[in-house]
Amino acid sequence: MSILIALIPAVCWGSIGLVSGKLGGTAHQQTLGMTIGALVFALGAYFAYHPVLNVKVFLVGIASGLLWSVGQGQQFQSMQVMGVSRTVPMSTGMQLVGNTLAGALLFHEWQTGREVSLGVLALIILIVGATLTSRNDPASRVVKEESSELSRGLRILLISTIGYVGYTIVVDWGQVNAIAVILPQAIGMLIGAIIMAMGKDVRNVATIKNIITGLLWGAGNIFMFLSIPKVGLAVSYSLSQTGIIISTLGSIFLLGEKKTKREMIYVVVGCLFVIGGGILLGYMKA
Repeated sequence: MSILIALIPAVCWGSIGLVSGKLGGTAHQQTLGMTIGALVFALGAYFAYHPVLNVKVFLVGIASGLLWSVGQGQQFQSMQVMGVSRTVPMSTGMQLVGNTLAGALLFHEWQTGREVSLGVLALIILIVGATLTSRNDPASRVVKEESSELSRGLRILLISTIGYVGYTIVVDWGQVNAIAVILPQAIGMLIGAIIMAMGKDVRNVATIKNIITGLLWGAGNIFMFLSIPKVGLAVSYSLSQTGIIISTLGSIFLLGEKKTKREMIYVVVGCLFVIGGGILLGYMKA
């Protein structure tokens, strides 16, 4: 039962790209709808756990949420440019690399030679995995068009990664209670989404529909915290990375994203590398 609980974040987070793809809408509509759903879930978590909120928790949470909204908004943009099957594994790999480097360089998490060697190995595995998922089939007739989309998508993902990595760094730096920060974080997420949506057409049914993705994200977030005491950080963190299999393969078979046989091999092997790197980092953190 504990392992099943630990798998819920992977299912929830791995389904976000598929659900948002099915629900439709622009990146701004998807981001705003998602943050509304996350706020609803955060309010429920607040009344369920009654965490202590203070000025520091609010400031850290809102700053973290603002950065998250940048990360998620740009990720949705990338999904619309180069598809879910390419965006999610690349984004996951880039986030893991960014968070790992931040932990090593800013928080000095690598203290021994073993940690340095394992950390460098994990980074190499992640970079190889992210590179493989982005590879085009040279024999494909649309390779030039895909290369242009890949270049634009990578620029968008770079901004997304900065937002995502910043959102976790702020919480680590602030050293606040993980449950307490959820509500202020959701408020910051909503504020950021509103700012980015200014002047855009977000008063649309697509925005309302995408509240579902926010509920999925919130559910994954809560079950991640619940699973850590039961199975440990290493197992919980590692299992959460397997969600990219759901989003990547689901986007191909459910959303109809086109891949050649060679590109399918690249994507599957790349996902396995990203998961492997995530597992290695999970055990290092434990």
